Amino acid sequence: MRSTADRLRVAIGAVTAIVIVGTLGFRAFGLSWLDSVYMTIISITTVGYREIGTGPVDDPLTTAEKVFTMGLIVVGVSTALYTFTLVVQTVVEGQFREFVGRRRMDKKIGQMAGHTIVCGWGRVGSAVATDLAEAGAEIVVIDGNPDRVSSIPFRTILGDATQDAVLKAAGIDRAKSLIAAIDTDAANLFVTLSGRDLNPDLFIVARARSDESVPKLEHAGADRVVNPQEIGAARMAAFVARPSVAEFIDVVMHERDHDFHMEEFAITGSSLLAGQTISGAHIRERSGALILALRSPEGRFITNPTGDTVLEPGHLVIAVGTTEDFARLREAGIS
Repeated sequence: MRSTADRLRVAIGAVTAIVIVGTLGFRAFGLSWLDSVYMTIISITTVGYREIGTGPVDDPLTTAEKVFTMGLIVVGVSTALYTFTLVVQTVVEGQFREFVGRRRMDKKIGQMAGHTIVCGWGRVGSAVATDLAEAGAEIVVIDGNPDRVSSIPFRTILGDATQDAVLKAAGIDRAKSLIAAIDTDAANLFVTLSGRDLNPDLFIVARARSDESVPKLEHAGADRVVNPQEIGAARMAAFVARPSVAEFIDVVMHERDHDFHMEEFAITGSSLLAGQTISGAHIRERSGALILALRSPEGRFITNPTGDTVLEPGHLVIAVGTTEDFARLREAGIS
């Protein structure tokens, strides 16, 4: 079975062939090239405007020309009608697929919760979405460019992210976090304000292009403000000043080919390790993961904690290890 597009290509080729054959046929009867094309077109389109032939004025078509014209009309009209039907079918099918696909995607977005909304599919937004997806996060991307939206490999919303209705369509009331990565600081400021207003519990990370925008974005409600240019410059300097340290951090934080990275785990009230000391929990021995730091519920970091440090509910454990190490850490009941 051929697809509609394949059949349409064949039909267009058939119409073209009929026009060529009709033109050559009338030309063989003695008509000029222009008159031959004219007769072919009015025949296959059933216009019936004014016949041109080699016969007398009152009956311009000879018997042979009449027979040829009748055959051309039968074959040409049926082929042209079939081609027109396929054109309509192709347009309708494309619009229908787009409509059904959009409805299906909107339905899935409406069922999502705890997802991350990425506003802006530029270099920063696409990199953030890809990294988050590889970490297991569910992603909804908002972008106003139809061409870019059609090629985004995640669930998408086409629209202006600064509009509340667009953010609501992305499920912002059920989202866990928001990435404001649009090209302009003003747009990211609007997105941050709207996001904080629509979901006070949302964790918002905003992109800033200038240092002046950082305090404004923080004041608007961003939990973290990132300047990609400054981070890039700092990493480049670190590769010169402390190359081994910078490379290690790159491997742990960014290298996808190595199964060695950092993770964070929350100590909840139901955690089996809650109330135990680090040494008493035997985390290193039981899992292989190494605890680098703890973060208290107040946001204070405890770096390089000692063995007698108590793991209390509300603590956030920052550890380094392999995927297997973290799996054993979860089995040990860290969260």
